[in-house]
Amino acid sequence: MLERAGRAQFAITLHDGERPSELQWYFREESTLPVAIQRWELPPGGSEGMHAHPPGAEALEEIYVLLDGAAVMTVDGERFDLGPGDAVIARAGTRHDLVNPGPSPASVLVVWGQPGTAMDWTRYRTGRASRDAAERETGGHVAGGPR
Repeated sequence: MLERAGRAQFAITLHDGERPSELQWYFREESTLPVAIQRWELPPGGSEGMHAHPPGAEALEEIYVLLDGAAVMTVDGERFDLGPGDAVIARAGTRHDLVNPGPSPASVLVVWGQPGTAMDWTRYRTGRASRDAAERETGGHVAGGPR
């Protein structure tokens, strides 16, 4: 099944952020994965708005991957300047905001869902290769990664 760019795209202001962003939610009705996959286009000066998803029944964990442009992500007071390909995780309960400080739109892939038990990805070839690459970078065991 193919979903074309721009299908069912909509404008929305997120969490009292600055300026509306354009969103596309991929396979919202078709996928049975326990996550939402969205592409956000934040205009210059646009932001998501500082917010948190509290622990409990409404808890959400979010992964932000900058595809194009520039962005600044703040998570629990720590600032991250992002370039294309950089990613930040906002765990449930953390206060976070995404801002586009640049002169052009920022394109961001956002994957979010309720936290749960992580799958052991090492049984897959790409999972093992990713773990091995991270271990080479850190010189040993990767904290939080399956063994």
